[in-house]
Formats: sequence, C-alpha cells, structure tokens
Amino acid sequence: MGAFRGVSRAGEARDPVAEGVCWLVPRQLRAPAAAAALATALLIGSCADSPTRTAAPAPTLDLATADIATLHAAMGEGRLTAEALTAAALDRIGELNTRLRAVLAVDPTAREQAVASDRHRASGAPPRPLEGIPVLVKDNISTGPVQPTTAGSLALADSRPPESEASRRLRAAGAVMLGKTNLTEWASYRASRSSSGWSAVGGQTRNAHGEDRNPCGSSSGSAAAVAASLVPVAIGTETSGSIVCPAAANGVVGLKPTLGLVSRSGVVPFSKAQDTVGPITRNVLDAALVLSVLQGSDPHDPTTREADQHRMAATVPPTPLGGARIGVLRADTGGSEETDRGYAATLARLRAAGATLVEPVALPNESRALSAEDTALSTEFEHDLDAYLASPGVRGPRSLGELIAFNREHPVEEMTWFGQELFEGALARPGVADPAYRAARAEATDLARRDLDTALAAGGLDALITPSNGPAWTNDLHNGDHFIVTPAGPAAAAGYPVVTVPAAVEGGLPLGLSLVGGPWSEPRLLALALAIEDTLRARVPPPLPPALVTLR
Repeated sequence: MGAFRGVSRAGEARDPVAEGVCWLVPRQLRAPAAAAALATALLIGSCADSPTRTAAPAPTLDLATADIATLHAAMGEGRLTAEALTAAALDRIGELNTRLRAVLAVDPTAREQAVASDRHRASGAPPRPLEGIPVLVKDNISTGPVQPTTAGSLALADSRPPESEASRRLRAAGAVMLGKTNLTEWASYRASRSSSGWSAVGGQTRNAHGEDRNPCGSSSGSAAAVAASLVPVAIGTETSGSIVCPAAANGVVGLKPTLGLVSRSGVVPFSKAQDTVGPITRNVLDAALVLSVLQGSDPHDPTTREADQHRMAATVPPTPLGGARIGVLRADTGGSEETDRGYAATLARLRAAGATLVEPVALPNESRALSAEDTALSTEFEHDLDAYLASPGVRGPRSLGELIAFNREHPVEEMTWFGQELFEGALARPGVADPAYRAARAEATDLARRDLDTALAAGGLDALITPSNGPAWTNDLHNGDHFIVTPAGPAAAAGYPVVTVPAAVEGGLPLGLSLVGGPWSEPRLLALALAIEDTLRARVPPPLPPALVTLR
C-alpha cells in the first residue's frame, strides 16, 4: 500500500505527547482483542489535545488488528469510509497477491458498492451488520453475473450462474463483495495426488506465513487472504476439512456450521450430504457476526428447513473457561512432534484457566464411518455435480463425463501436475439409487453421529477438542500434499459444527485447535471458542508489510 505510517522503525509505539502525533499503532497490539480496541481508541480519540496537531501525519489504522467492530467504530465516527477501506483492500491485493495467489479476481463493481454503502450510512439509516466491510468469496460460490464462478477450472471460465443465497445475504447485510478467492480445483476431488490451493485458473496459493508453505485447502485463498490482511472476512466452503484446515494452517479462525444452517444454493457442490458454507475471520466474534448474516432457511436448499428455528445472535457473550467441560481427543496425535508439543501446551493452558478436561474420549467407530464416507462421497460427487452443471446459467461441460473430456482436451493447462482418476472413479459408480451407496451413506452418517453424541452426552461435555493441523508442509506440485492431521472427518460425516482457533506456533507456523459440538450448538460452541481464544492469544501476524488505511 506504499505508506508505512504509525510505526517507528523498530516497530515500537511513538509517544504522541512528546512528538505531537495523534496516532499510535504498536506492532505488539496486533494480537489481543483488548489491545486492538485500545489501538482504535488511540487512533480516533485524542487528537484534539495534541499541541502540534497540524504537523502530525494522517492517522492510520492497521487492518491486521482491526476487527469488524473497530472498522464500524471508525466509520461511525466519520474517520473512515467504506470507499477508503475498499481502496485500501484493493491496494493490498495489488501489493501482495502476485506472491500469495490468494485472489483470482476482484469485482469491478467493488468501489461502486463501497460508495453506495457510504451513502446508506450518510442517509441516517441504521448501519447494517456488515456495512462497508470488504468480503472475499471462494470461487465455487456464485456472486452473480458480474464475475464467473469457476471452482478453479478453466472448463467454467465463462460460467456466470445466478447469485448464491450466501452472497445475497452478505450484500443485504451491507458487505462490499470484493472478489473471488483461489481454491483447490474441484475441492481437491480430481486426483488422489494433488496440491491443496492449486487451480488451473489461479495457480498455487501460498501460505501467508511462508510462501514456500502450503495453505491447505480447499478454501485456501480465503484463509490466506484473511491471514495476510487483504480483507477482514472471507467465505469458504467445507465438505470435510476445507474450512478448518486452511484456517488453522494460516493462523486464523474458521467455522464450519451445522449442515442446514446456511444455504448452499448457488454453490458448486461436492456432496449435498455434507457441503457447508462458513466464515473465515481473524477472531471468533467476527465469525459469529458473519454466521448470523449467512444463516437462515432457503426454499432452494431443503436442508435449511430447520435453520430459522436455530438462529443465533450476532454477538457472543463472554464466558469464562471455569466450569467448562471439554473432551480431549487424541486420535490425531503421534504423527508430528510439533503438533503434539503445541497440543500439550494448549491443554496445560486450558487447565490453568479453569477448564475441566475429560479424557480419554474415544470415537470407536471413526474408521468405519470414514471408510463408508469415502464410498458415499464418490457417488454423491458425480450425481450432485451433474445436476449443477446442467442447471440454468452454468456454461461449460454439462456433465462429469464432459468435464473429463474437457480436461483430456486441455492437458497442458489442466493436467500438467495432476490426473483425474477420482473423476473417472466417480463416473464409474453405479449411482445414488444403488443399495450399496445408500448403505454407505447411512453408515457414515449414523456411526459418526452416534460416536459424537455418545461422547458429548456421557461426559456432560460442552465440546470435544482436537488438533486442527500439523505445521504447513512445503508446496510440492510433483508429489502433492503431505497431511499429518485430518481431524474433520467425524464432524463432517455427522454434519456437526466445528470451529478452529489459533492455538500455538511451532517453527513460525500456526497450529489450530478444533472444537466440535453437537447439532445446532453454534452459540455455545462459539462462546467456548471465544474464551479459549482469549486464553491462548495465539495469533501471530505473518511477516508481511503493515496493512495501513488512512483515517480522516
């Protein structure tokens, strides 16, 4: 963005009285929420008392610390506009995206949207929940005809389907729809050996904490964009781990809601039995606010018929960890010294904060459930994708078979690094009417729910916890991903919510902690996640330039 205002050369806060400066943005204030609020107060509150005010540089706000409440406060006091915030985000993308490859394209109407948001605020109308907040959306979610929705594939480069319900709700809440994020092409389900975050449209997304490191996927660009302070909010999708893993690997918060709380209409599907849409943000409070906007019933998505009965508030009340009962899962330990060390330190800090940790907690049917899930997903992928490709507004191949043919006709662009054996295997499946498929889906869902329900009820637990990820591996287009931790399976198969929060840092790379709850338990789960976030305070900004926006 050019200017590096608000921080001294050593990164220390300047003395506003001694230097006549009416702004203060110490780098040490990037992590704690309370410190971010203090930074905001200093930024917008005390200039009138400065004796040398006219000589001071323009005050600035670092977007690496500014949550939605901070941005709204600055806009409400007239110190910041949506137009300026959007311009800063676009500048930031221009500055860093060639390195990160997190953003596929910006919306050409973004500045117009921001101006309209400023007019709405100036009219005296009550500000909407996301008024003027720039939001990036994973490119398997349609934002309407202005931009294509590609799922990362050149086969859909000209596809402009009707706007998704998720996008419509974000716009109605006042968000500035800034553009589309890169992702793992076809949600990582084209080849068994592939690199998370790679797509033919956008290339390889990089982790915000190390450009040689993988961002995990498939919501790779959404997580990297938030971690790199390109935007405060991004939207991802998950079938099994595609929000949780990239959020954790990039050191931010990711929330996979209960299946049916958020509509999937207008989203390129993997499996309608498991697909969800959810927020990726820098803190839990922002995730809760965005979820309150996204949630709700949609006649175009039958799974949301109960959503309005489980609506949650836009805010999460503070809840102390004392009295919380948390079940400790250890199935994803033992594969990484860094993960085990970070998990042990996290558990110790939660105990010290008063949480009751119950262990051992086991999920005895996990292996059977995940094996059945693999069988079911292969059949659902072909069935659900065919229905999407044949729907109005979608331009490109009209079936999985045609998509396979497209890739064969474009081997350099699409298949230099990876094949499409998973596509071919899905095409060979007998279909959703097959009794074997129906049995596999029932087994996957029933066993996963039985395990989680039993564990939560037997221990009187508020949530289960498990490591979210191992340290991000080095990008490897030749050999693909090197997963160590894959904790999302049981909750994904069950359709239950998961939230990951930053928990530790090993070797400069973030590790997350996943909290799993029962169905429709988002309010309680997020309250617990907020308490854990406040206890751990594990956010570590990536080694990137400050994301500064100038205030009035």
